[in-house]
Amino acid sequence: MFAHEFVRNAYLAGTFIALACGSVGWFVVLRGQLFAGDALSHVAFVGAIAAAVFAVNEQVGLFAVTLAVGAGMAALGRRAQADDVVIGIVFAWILGIGLLLITVLATSSGGGNGITAVNALFGSIYALSAGASSVAAVIAAAVTAAVVVVFRPLLLSTLDSELAGARGVPVRALGAGFLVLVAAVTAESTEAVGALLLLGLLSAPAGAAHRMTANPYRGLALSAGLAVVAMWGGLALSYGIPSLPASSAIIGLAAAIYAIAAVVGRRGRAPRRA
Repeated sequence: MFAHEFVRNAYLAGTFIALACGSVGWFVVLRGQLFAGDALSHVAFVGAIAAAVFAVNEQVGLFAVTLAVGAGMAALGRRAQADDVVIGIVFAWILGIGLLLITVLATSSGGGNGITAVNALFGSIYALSAGASSVAAVIAAAVTAAVVVVFRPLLLSTLDSELAGARGVPVRALGAGFLVLVAAVTAESTEAVGALLLLGLLSAPAGAAHRMTANPYRGLALSAGLAVVAMWGGLALSYGIPSLPASSAIIGLAAAIYAIAAVVGRRGRAPRRA
């Protein structure tokens, strides 16, 4: 399997993308910002379409639009956290822009660039070149490192923002920075698993980790590790079964991991209740 360059590229990019999704996802679940991540995945899709319409590099379009909207959501939300009103506005606005851009793309290309929309929705991790996979790995590694660096103050501001503020923690700046990290990992992961399925890789391993341990350090590590397991297993499955899309296999395994954690966690709590 690893004799093929496209497989090595997929594993290189996928491993670091999974680490970033697991790390960021743990805080996304803890902070109750899953739907902010969902909104940003739609933004990433529109960014990819915008790149095709204006004939610029797809990665540039993904990052420019997603990071800009992520920063905007932080500015509009209370304490730099996007609330339901902000998320609803972003959903309505970005879907309208996306529909317009898809219409423009279809008209200008005669439907020939429809593959761009499909790849943005469902991902194309096996199509990543060596250069693209290296860039994806570097960006995802930087996002993971940033989460580790701000872990303690971000955890405190998440659990008790008033106490964090009293201790001099820049709560608003941390909240805005975290949304930018979510936007960055969303933009980078769209090329691998697609905007439509990205939320599963952000939420399922993190949700499983929260069910399996209450220790924040173990939880963060477990979330990142489970995301990598889902990524590696999904890539292996899709390679072994050519008709199975890689993104579907990855998200399917992530969901299975969460289901197992939920069942095991429920059984583990039953004796204590009795």
